[in-house]
Amino acid sequence: MISLVRNKLDSFLGRGAFSTSVPVMDGPLQPNHALDRAEGLLTANKVDNLVDLGGALFFSSGVTLLRALESTADQVATYDAEISCLASDGQSALAVGLEGQGVVLRGGAYDGKKIETLGGAKLGCATAALFESPDLLLIAVGSARFAPSEWKRDLMALGSTGSVWRIDLSTGTETCLGRGLAFPYGIAKRDDGAVVVSEAWRHRLVALTGGKPVPVLENLPGYPARIAPAAHGGFWTSLFAPRNQLVEFVLREPRYRRDMIDQVDSDFWIAPALQSGESYREPLQGGSVKQMGILKPWAPAFSYGLVVRLDEDFQPVASWHSRADGTRHGVTALCEADGRLAVAAKGAGEILLLEEITITGEAV
Repeated sequence: MISLVRNKLDSFLGRGAFSTSVPVMDGPLQPNHALDRAEGLLTANKVDNLVDLGGALFFSSGVTLLRALESTADQVATYDAEISCLASDGQSALAVGLEGQGVVLRGGAYDGKKIETLGGAKLGCATAALFESPDLLLIAVGSARFAPSEWKRDLMALGSTGSVWRIDLSTGTETCLGRGLAFPYGIAKRDDGAVVVSEAWRHRLVALTGGKPVPVLENLPGYPARIAPAAHGGFWTSLFAPRNQLVEFVLREPRYRRDMIDQVDSDFWIAPALQSGESYREPLQGGSVKQMGILKPWAPAFSYGLVVRLDEDFQPVASWHSRADGTRHGVTALCEADGRLAVAAKGAGEILLLEEITITGEAV
């Protein structure tokens, strides 16, 4: 009863869960142009899912699995569905998530093994995976209702049907580590063994320790994606799109959202995007309209590029940005190897490189 009254009061006053305020980027998240100045490795449509396998960088491009070379890439395999996630055991095996089809193992002791269901339900939205050991695989299910490519629909439906599972590949045993998650999009292991996931629609990272998810980093200014370990300790994560007040307002208007979903193409919804500014049909915000032919870098935007360095406690210590007037937006995956951080800007269709001198110091 008390919580019902509190929700009614918060709704009337526009506070708490009903607030449309957005946290500012400050401190370690102070905006800069470091991503736009970074070295480009190669371009590929829908580039995503960076992993290191035996010292080689693998990534996905739609339905294709590729291995990166100096400035080109070798095709490794092609699948019947779009690749939604990748995990590497670091030596010989890959776990390949396929939209609508589950996860298939490639290489290693379980080559060819398929995981098509979890908990008795079809596995159609694998958004992240992580090998705990050669025999144990963690899988994040972003949504029980929508495919990975329909992430905007899950957000607009206020989706919280995601889950995280541990699969024993030798026995097939499935263990659910957490349910009711709002689009888990990345997985990492903490030094104490706890599983940490990025919960995109709740703008936070949470630890799954056997009970209720415990926040380790909250109130982020964007939607967090994959998490990757850093060679010198700590972690990397990316925010694949920014939050803004207009989207926050729409998320609190059920009737408007229903009409928008029914009548407007999803590319032109008032919603986060991996890339924006490419069509006159996109929704406009006052601050994003060009003035004197120039789009200001601090203008509100539906897309953004942001890489964040986290310490061992998952607290931000530095960040690399592509701002509203930049082009390297929609960062969804990262992988550090050989003193360099590879960054997948899916919105821009480009893999970027941050050199060792940059990633061990402060962003500029």
